[in-house]
Amino acid sequence: MRLIRFGPPGAERPGLLDADGVPRDLSGQVDDLGGAALAPESLQALAALDPASLPLVAGSPRLGPCIARPGKILGIGLNYRDHARETGARPPDRPIVFQKASSSVCGPDDDLLRPPGAEQLDWEVELGVVIGMPARRVTAANALRYVAGYCVVDDVSERDWQRNHGGQFTKGKSHDSFCPLGPHLVSAEAVPDPQSLRLWTMVNGELMQDGTTAEMIFPVAELIAHLSGYMTLEPGDIIATGTPAGVGLGMEPPRFLQPGDTVRLGVEGLGEQHHRVVAVEDQS
Repeated sequence: MRLIRFGPPGAERPGLLDADGVPRDLSGQVDDLGGAALAPESLQALAALDPASLPLVAGSPRLGPCIARPGKILGIGLNYRDHARETGARPPDRPIVFQKASSSVCGPDDDLLRPPGAEQLDWEVELGVVIGMPARRVTAANALRYVAGYCVVDDVSERDWQRNHGGQFTKGKSHDSFCPLGPHLVSAEAVPDPQSLRLWTMVNGELMQDGTTAEMIFPVAELIAHLSGYMTLEPGDIIATGTPAGVGLGMEPPRFLQPGDTVRLGVEGLGEQHHRVVAVEDQS
């Protein structure tokens, strides 16, 4: 099952794609895609629907983030050995955890906003894990039972803010548009092995990242178990599981996004994102 949200920012409606990839309107069945709507019984009810009985989505509306306002967005740093090497870091012994603000979420084809003073804007394609049940101190053996589904995440990063502005990574990870989600939430049963997915990024048509989730240092089940030992993971929370090598920071010399650049990225079976980089000015 492939779930979507469509419509203008702040007024998205839930939907799904039928077997032919045609969007159908779910707003008569569920208010939105988040929280309790991601519980197993809710997803089972949606999966049991006949898509042909649902209204067609008219026109070609904007796709919004596939999850409505996540409660927590938890990022995992340096979770691919090749990415750790390219940044000059030692692979971690335990997961490096940071948070992205929920206000950073945007749609899979929305513009990436380069704010004033942001000179080191970088791309990071990641597998996103969406939680469907409250998870507290779960074991790795049982962890995947708590997953509602998976999606593409671009963990957009401002490297100078992340590395040199004090504190932890969050400052460089949380500006508006720094967390595009989607295009689809693909239900967990359609992704039998989250550790066998190709993920890639192209900037201005040039392939930059080309990796596989098999190269994660800490796989999805271990991340869920680890995080749930420190906090309750709730339905709609998202774990951005790290990125493979090929980010701008790791190049020699480093290469960062400029206004007018285009970014295309995806994860096998989960769809693609397409972005244009746009400079924005300070609000008065």
